[in-house]
Amino acid sequence: MEKLITFVGLDVHKNSISVALADAGRNAEVRHYRTIGGGLDDLDRLVKKLASTSKELRFVYEAGPCGYDIFRFLTDKNFDCAVVSPAHIPKSPADRIKTDRHDAMMLARLHRAGELTYVFVPRTDDEAMRDLTRAREDAKKAQRISKQQLGGMLLRLGFRYPKDNWTKLHFNWLADQKMPMPAQQVVFQEYINTIKEATARVERLTQQIETLVPTWRMAPVVKALQALRGVSLIVAATTVAEIGDLTRFDHPKKLMTYLGLVPSL
Repeated sequence: MEKLITFVGLDVHKNSISVALADAGRNAEVRHYRTIGGGLDDLDRLVKKLASTSKELRFVYEAGPCGYDIFRFLTDKNFDCAVVSPAHIPKSPADRIKTDRHDAMMLARLHRAGELTYVFVPRTDDEAMRDLTRAREDAKKAQRISKQQLGGMLLRLGFRYPKDNWTKLHFNWLADQKMPMPAQQVVFQEYINTIKEATARVERLTQQIETLVPTWRMAPVVKALQALRGVSLIVAATTVAEIGDLTRFDHPKKLMTYLGLVPSL
C-alpha cells in the first residue's frame, strides 16, 4: 500500500517551532498542527507522533539564525527535509500577515506545490571552515572601519601624514601626535587600540586557517586554486568554504552562475 504524503511546514524560532501540515493533493487542507518548544527533544517527540500515522513526512523550514541542526537531525533519521531561502519565497497580498502559524502553513502549502527555492546545506566540517574564514572577514571589516574612523578624525582635526598610511612609520608618527582636547585624545587612543586589536585578531585567524586547511577534506581543491596567479591560500580557502561541495553543480555553467560570472542579457 502506497504511503500518503504529508508536507510539514516549520516556522522555527529560538524557543518555539510552529508546525503546519498539508496533505498531498492540490485541494487538501492545510492546517496548523501545534506549536512546540524550540529544542531537538521537542522536535523528536513531534516526529515520533507524526510518524505513527504511517504517512511519508516531508519537512521544510526557512534558513535563518537557528542554522541547520533541524535539517541534520531529521535527515539523520531518514526523513526528507528541505531548507528554503526566505528571500525567494513567493508572496501574495494575504502573506503580508506575519504570524508564526501563518508562516508555517504557507511553507507547508508552497512545499507541497513545489514553488520554493531550496538552499544548499553544507557538511558540518565545511560549515566549520566557512565559520573560520568568515570570522577572519569580520576581523578585516572591523580593522577597516576603525582605520576609516581614525583617518576621518585626524583629517577633521587637521592632522595629515604625507606618506603611506598604516605602515610602521605611520604608526610611529601616530604615537607622537597629541589631540587638541583631552576627550579627543581618549578617542584617538581608543581608535589606535582598536586597530591594533583587530590587526592581531586577523593575524591569529590567518594562522589558524593556514594550520587547519591541510586537515580539511577540501584541501586539494584549495591547493589547486592556488595554482592560479594571485590566489593565496586565504583567498582559495575562503572561496572554497563559501562554495561548499562542488559536486552539487552538475555543469560548470551552474557554478559560474552561482559565482556571478555569467553575464545576463
